[in-house]
Amino acid sequence: MEFSVKRSDLLDELNLTQGVVERKSTIPILSNLLVEAKGSRLTITATDLELSIRTSCEAKIKKEGAGTIPAKKLFELMRLLPEGEIKFKLLDNHWVQVTADRKTYKLVGMSKDNFPALPAFPHALVKIPAKLLADVIAKTTFAISLEESRYTLNGALLVLKPNSITMVATDGHRLAMVEKDHKFEGFSTETRVLVPKKAMTEVQRLAAESGDESVEFAQDESHLFFQFGGRLLTSRKLTGQFPNYEAVLPRDANKTVALERVELQEALRRVSQLADQRSHAVKFMLSKEGLELSASSPEYGEAKEVIEKEFKGETISIGFNAQYLLDFLAAAADGPISFELKDEQSAGQLRPLADESTRYRYVVMPMRI
Repeated sequence: MEFSVKRSDLLDELNLTQGVVERKSTIPILSNLLVEAKGSRLTITATDLELSIRTSCEAKIKKEGAGTIPAKKLFELMRLLPEGEIKFKLLDNHWVQVTADRKTYKLVGMSKDNFPALPAFPHALVKIPAKLLADVIAKTTFAISLEESRYTLNGALLVLKPNSITMVATDGHRLAMVEKDHKFEGFSTETRVLVPKKAMTEVQRLAAESGDESVEFAQDESHLFFQFGGRLLTSRKLTGQFPNYEAVLPRDANKTVALERVELQEALRRVSQLADQRSHAVKFMLSKEGLELSASSPEYGEAKEVIEKEFKGETISIGFNAQYLLDFLAAAADGPISFELKDEQSAGQLRPLADESTRYRYVVMPMRI
């Protein structure tokens, strides 16, 4: 294998593989990239066995072939080299020589035969606009559970229907759900899949690179496929039953106040500075004076702020984890937020009111204060 490639072209593609490469793997080959030179393209593959990415760029191929190169070292080296043409040559014992001007480096590779085989991309089910997919991920991914024991909550539920896309994530304490109308051409069924958190992070990154393009989505029995032009992300499916999220959505939260997103976010940030650092508990009191936010901790002190808003219902006091609300406010669109409560023991709901086409709901369980 022998080829030359423009540094910036190669660096762009290497950058996309870094989130997939296994850093602390007990299987050494997984910390390497599979590099294949064929025709006029260089194809680069990374995998951690759960998630894989295959990407490519233009190259001048002198001799076709394939080899593996340590992912981290190659990426760091390319970042440090000046712009220009970089030459690669596969040597004996799987070593790879890298030459740029009068600079020469040799990297210890491994046999390409040890690199895991990836499943082939099946027939595409549906095309999803990259921006739309990135948007529903950004509005839900923060609510995914990080507890490995709660396996089915380590990802988000993606529901595709002929005229809409829905994504739901929950960790048992809060739930983020976004539904957006979109007509999917040539798609007539309903598909429900669980997308792992790591896959969602990488899909979001690839979608951001794709601009106005569409993502081809496909699945087989055990994998999900997201094809962005010449880039393919493959993820193992999460198996198991996602909770019945519709049963959690509040039906009769009749104590409602509309608050400006930025105003609520800034007040909550300030008040939560003096909240208990473990629980992040902040008390919300809704009365005819408006919304009073308060927090206290023996360690730091006390904080109290009032946001003046007209409210006609009975006074209600309820506690929430401030960080959970800040996560939502960071993802929500600017404008008024509907804050909906029923009583002190029931979940609260927040909904942005600015974007009519996006039905975005965020449900948070209360805390004892």
